[in-house]
Amino acid sequence: MIRKLTLTAIATLGLMAGGAQASGTTAHVEDFQFSFEGPFGSYDQNQLQRGLKIFTEVCSACHGMKYLPFRSLGDETGPGLPEDQVRAYAANFEVTDAVTGEDRPATPADKFPANTGAGAPDLSLMAKGRAGFHGPIGLGINQIVKGMGGPEYIASLLSGYHETPECAPEGFPGYYNAVFAAGGFPEECKDEHGNHTVPGSWIGMTPPLSGEDVEFDDGHSNELHHEVQDVAAFLMWAAEPKMMQRKTAGLTGVIFLTVLAVLLYLTNKRIWAPVKYGRKDD
Repeated sequence: MIRKLTLTAIATLGLMAGGAQASGTTAHVEDFQFSFEGPFGSYDQNQLQRGLKIFTEVCSACHGMKYLPFRSLGDETGPGLPEDQVRAYAANFEVTDAVTGEDRPATPADKFPANTGAGAPDLSLMAKGRAGFHGPIGLGINQIVKGMGGPEYIASLLSGYHETPECAPEGFPGYYNAVFAAGGFPEECKDEHGNHTVPGSWIGMTPPLSGEDVEFDDGHSNELHHEVQDVAAFLMWAAEPKMMQRKTAGLTGVIFLTVLAVLLYLTNKRIWAPVKYGRKDD
């Protein structure tokens, strides 16, 4: 029975992977090396501050982060901004007071306002929402095996804009992105079997970053390859601001359980030694 179920599961995964590849929707996602990867990884505070600047000057024009409170910007395991800077930053945004119903400058206790003007998705949980991006679809195998998840997808997507393929008709709406796989395809870019002839798809979002979009205070490179990593890391922190605390708690739990297991093993041997070996301990 177990053998039958195992073979069925393997066959299903094979069909899912094969179907995704045949459809042409699977695209290459670059495996970026982020500092927070692995059980002992941690956020790079300078990188989070650079990502915050990119979000503020570029992304916030269309996207909001309605689940992230401003006070989190002062977390030691986050961007680590001083309290006065957090207050000054929050004051740049307007929120609707829950009591008076009037607009007022935000305070650290408030959350980033939602931005629905352009119909763009909220970015609070985007890095977690895209964690299972790679095949078989929905299972996130690459995230488990290679550590690739939402940040890699976001960084690859932002740097995945290319010139429109020759197969697309002139004036086709949208922008071609070799990583995005959820948009529509023109019939001209499909073969006789209906499979896509180019990877990725067309996306409605204009290329938000082109390199040298912002100037960093720490003098770090603002080339496109670095900008996409910085903002992707920031969005990962926005989705998992307590990741470092969870890693610390998990590591502490593993150490405790390991010590407990050793003590229980030694205790068990001592208690049952007279029965097993037919002798009494001194």
